[in-house]
Amino acid sequence: MKNFKLFLLTVIIFLPISLFAQQTVTGKVTEKATGSELPGVGIIIKGTTKGTSTDFDGKYSLENVKKGDILVFSYIGFTTLEITVGDNTTINVALEQDTETLNEVVIIGYGTTTVKDATGSITSVKPKDLNRGVIISPDQMLTGKVAGIQVISNGGAPGSGSTIRIRGGASLNASNDPLFIIDGVPVDKDGISGLRNPLNTINPNDIESYTILKDASATAIYGSRASNGVIIITTKKGSADGFKGTYSSSFSVNENINTVDALSANQFRDYVNANGLPSDIALLGNANTNWQNEIFRTGYGTDHNLSLRGGTENLRIRGSIGYTSQEGTLLTSKLDRSTFSLSVASKLLDDHLKIDLNTKVSMINNRFADTGAISNAIGFDPTKPVYDNTSPYGGYFQWLQPNGNPVAVGAPKNPVALLKQRNNSSNATRSIGNIQFDYKMHFLPELRANLNLGYDISNSYGDDTTFDSATASSVELAKLGSITHYEQSKKNILSDFYLNYAKDLKSINSSIDVMAGYSYQNFINDGFNKNNIQDPTLTETFDYYNELNLQSFFGRLKYAFADKYLVTLTYRRDGSSRFSKENRWANFPSAAFAWKIYEEPFLKDSKTFSNLKLRLSWGITGQQDIGSYYPAIATYLASTNTAQYQFGSSYLTTFRAEPFNTTLKWEETETYNAGLDFGLFDDYLTGSIDAYFRRTKDLLNFIPFPGGSSLSNAGDANIGKMENKGIELMLNIKPIRTDDLNLNVGLNFTYADTEITQLTTNDGPDYEGVPVGIFSGGVGNTVQIHSVGYAPSAFFVYQQVYDSTGKPIEGVYVDRNNDGVITIADKYRNEKPAADFTFGFTTDLNYKKWNFNMAWRGSVGNYAYNNVDSNLGFKQQLLNAAFPNVISNGVENVLETGFINGGAERYLSDYYIQDASFLKLDNISVGYNFGNVLSEGSNLSIIGSAQNIITITDYKGLDPEVNGGIDYNIYPRPKIYMIGVNLNF
Repeated sequence: MKNFKLFLLTVIIFLPISLFAQQTVTGKVTEKATGSELPGVGIIIKGTTKGTSTDFDGKYSLENVKKGDILVFSYIGFTTLEITVGDNTTINVALEQDTETLNEVVIIGYGTTTVKDATGSITSVKPKDLNRGVIISPDQMLTGKVAGIQVISNGGAPGSGSTIRIRGGASLNASNDPLFIIDGVPVDKDGISGLRNPLNTINPNDIESYTILKDASATAIYGSRASNGVIIITTKKGSADGFKGTYSSSFSVNENINTVDALSANQFRDYVNANGLPSDIALLGNANTNWQNEIFRTGYGTDHNLSLRGGTENLRIRGSIGYTSQEGTLLTSKLDRSTFSLSVASKLLDDHLKIDLNTKVSMINNRFADTGAISNAIGFDPTKPVYDNTSPYGGYFQWLQPNGNPVAVGAPKNPVALLKQRNNSSNATRSIGNIQFDYKMHFLPELRANLNLGYDISNSYGDDTTFDSATASSVELAKLGSITHYEQSKKNILSDFYLNYAKDLKSINSSIDVMAGYSYQNFINDGFNKNNIQDPTLTETFDYYNELNLQSFFGRLKYAFADKYLVTLTYRRDGSSRFSKENRWANFPSAAFAWKIYEEPFLKDSKTFSNLKLRLSWGITGQQDIGSYYPAIATYLASTNTAQYQFGSSYLTTFRAEPFNTTLKWEETETYNAGLDFGLFDDYLTGSIDAYFRRTKDLLNFIPFPGGSSLSNAGDANIGKMENKGIELMLNIKPIRTDDLNLNVGLNFTYADTEITQLTTNDGPDYEGVPVGIFSGGVGNTVQIHSVGYAPSAFFVYQQVYDSTGKPIEGVYVDRNNDGVITIADKYRNEKPAADFTFGFTTDLNYKKWNFNMAWRGSVGNYAYNNVDSNLGFKQQLLNAAFPNVISNGVENVLETGFINGGAERYLSDYYIQDASFLKLDNISVGYNFGNVLSEGSNLSIIGSAQNIITITDYKGLDPEVNGGIDYNIYPRPKIYMIGVNLNF
């Protein structure tokens, strides 16, 4: 009782004191620059959950506030402000706009700039804004995310490469791939033996940012390889705020969404019984085999990454290790990768000398599945079993001759045997690194010297072995097997040096930034292939050694007046060993102007515009990557062991002169670009719009030569012109911005049009163009053509005639020239593989500790040639009198058309040119952040995602996303489910 009285007395004494100590704070929040009220500003007492927000007039009231409490004022797009409560109960606050976005540093060629000072068409993207889920290669992160960039996966194999096009590409026969620069090193984009994709050697978890350079002003500083744009990848670095670590892990499941519509066993039996001869019917078996189910599986994958970073102001270190294992959905296909990275940044001599060291090492083991098994699975008789105990070919059922040897022509091979009897494996190691010295002169701090020494070195080897396979011509050769071995070593050595002078000229309200330098890069490709190792009498070794040297002198001037009017001038002189001395060097200038309209007095206090900048640019870039190392130099090819010249009792190696063209020179692309960057309503809406026109001349083209004028009837020459034009739009909207709920919506849209304007020195009316687009079953025919006045690779086909029910009539086509007969003169250009419009749409919703992300992507106006239907959808594919001992399966299209014969005209019917426009739901992810779990500063989050979820299209094939426009035998892109965990500590 005594204790209770004491407690009651204490309450009576101190309760009034505490009540009097608490107070209500009121006030108004405005924008500092304009004085306008800010509604929805969050106010919270620091360290508590007590808070409020401003009303429509920017006013607020917060009760139970004590003297000494810290009020935190936060509003998206503005700098957070903290104020300590004193005796005054009225606290008015003016928030400053957060210029972090505009001041964000962007990596450009040989230097940096900020978003607000960029004069060219540049897009900087952070990994948080990119694709999520199972990402093996860096290029996969960009799919559908940036206007003007199209990324098409080459198939569903683990680590499969992608075709990347920035503004559609500028060449016909030279490379259209963009230049990749990783931590200052322009990397070798060409394939590495034993790798599906050379970019697989970069761990996406190590990437800090992407910078995409699209117009000539931004890319011309890399003139020699910048015609098709530049993608700069910057990896993560150390920090100066103590050592921290990150561990992430994920598990994924891959499964095919669809398979090709091959006839089922029952459908096949019905077709053979209705259309076959008695001898065909007699070949039917009793099995019910779905061959595609036999060769495809559910694939599983895991990914683990650990990184540590830390240091001091003068020494920052980051290191990481990663391991990825991914099974493909096609039997036997697999990828295993281990990656290691180290970044060390140091400052010496009172911050006058900076030394950055970066190195990345990857080791990849691949097992390549025989993708020919896919077409064999479609074509193999579904009434036959997978296994045959009497078969001398590994116990697999095969079509055999009476003597026991395989049927060599007209018979598909057992697809399961093709996969399991072949072991095509490789091991590849790649290391990319550099050390960069940046010295700020003691006697002149505005002058810097920068030396960048880099390398990109890879080594790979692989073996391809097959035993007991019916791909051999006899039982004896099948037992002997087939063994090949290859090795490759590639070296890319870089040395860049430049001087940079930057000075603010306050007396004239200006600033200048001048840079001049020299670049040296040397590529060596060395290796050999050894074939028929199983038989020493047939063993042959083919070795090669190729070298490419690129050297450049470059300079740039950036001038700004009143921090509103910006001018950038660049110049680069490039030399390539691919060309003869007379044509080795070329010049690539550019100019750009930008006007920060939002800094003008008439917009300075605008409540509407937070950013408005006009950009104009012009420039010329070059192209020399035609494939061959020595297209303009005389070279000779040694004869093989079986093609030597007999001289007496000896056999002498002969040398054959290879085709070359001494007049080859640089392909040049001239680009004009106009752009507008904008931010509205305190960055509620931000974005940019660009329009461009690009003209390429002296196309590195492959053309026919007159007889006797060259060592070949066709070869490389600088003939032709091409034009590209387009519009790109990027929007980011923040419709919901509160303390607990935030929604970001991103949209990108691209319109692109490409036209060939010249192909020969004299494009006469009778010149059709250059045939391209070889397809399966065509026996040398092509279904596409490069023609003046049309897009590259336009489809060149016959116009199909249909009956009253809409069914195609076999062998009947429109006589377009009205001469009474159907000839090649009746072919016409029908659509193109490139899309007119592409777009991407993303939403990122955050509610307290939850995150939801969704990404859509679409393409409109792209067409594809359905080579699966054209090659496997006619009677002679299933029942061919030329092969009376074999019956083969086909696709359901044979039931729809009733086509019987092959023949060039049927293959080249526009019936098979189909609209491949699509809308895809690429990715959905849901994440939850648990916050601190181990200690203060630690963080645990979990994420679940699904990829390749929905495809909406009218295309009749397996997948409308077809690289190059000819759809046949692709490795299906699987649907991927993933669950992952991320721990920061």
